Amino acid sequence: MRQAPGWLRADVVNYARYGVEHGKPRRTLHLPACTVTLFFGWGDPIRLHDPYAREREGTTWEAMAAGLCSHADISEISGTACGVQVELTPLGAYRLLGIPLHHLANRATHPQEILGHRWVARLTERLVQASDWPEACAVLDDAITSRLCEGRWPSPVVLEAWSRLRRAHGQVTVSELARTTGRSRRRLETLFSEQIGLSPKALARVLRFQKAITSPPARTLAETASTCGYYDQAHLNRDFRALTNLTPTQINKLAATATEESTPGRITSIELTPTSRAPSNPGIRRTVR
Repeated sequence: MRQAPGWLRADVVNYARYGVEHGKPRRTLHLPACTVTLFFGWGDPIRLHDPYAREREGTTWEAMAAGLCSHADISEISGTACGVQVELTPLGAYRLLGIPLHHLANRATHPQEILGHRWVARLTERLVQASDWPEACAVLDDAITSRLCEGRWPSPVVLEAWSRLRRAHGQVTVSELARTTGRSRRRLETLFSEQIGLSPKALARVLRFQKAITSPPARTLAETASTCGYYDQAHLNRDFRALTNLTPTQINKLAATATEESTPGRITSIELTPTSRAPSNPGIRRTVR
């Protein structure tokens, strides 16, 4: 995994590469996080199972664009496959993709439907031809920078509200955001739906969750709940269940025995070991074969 260069960091969080060659399936638990994911792959295609878009159930493709998610999901990679993943900030995704992000919230689609066949095919070709990981990252830097130069800027109101939410790790009410920005709750919700994908309330919930799983271990769950903006431990437990179908204790155990894929202040996914047991989840299940 590599962080984006300084000039892209407001829009791009990081790059990661993946590869499986006739090995055991690689299972990954993807956690709710405030990032939009682009995946460009080659080799065996992706098979997607998406209960939020029944018309896409069981479809396959070599690339994926997934918006902000308010629940966890599990992916599996087997066979022979390689790929590169790009994690975007919500407002970076709005600039790069150029679509209302509520169309991607809690679902996935092929990047060609958003970025165009030629752009995706050319980028994938350049990634395949890259001689090493630094060269692949330079290819991504170039392609994304050029695309962002053509993108539209988000609303200053959304920038202000998103910055405040992020700094407070979700511990700000929608009423406070409305008062600070001078906009009504309804107007804020409309702007967030278009330029981020989730409502301010849903986004705050994900930010509190991320704060809870990335904070230094507390002596008790009640202490974690208090530190991270939950009313009490019961509220913490309910949110973990709603977002992941797991308890805080189960998440901690998985994180302790698995490889975390993260950047400072954020854990986006946990690679599960063969002995890891993630309870079945009612959210999207993506399968890469």
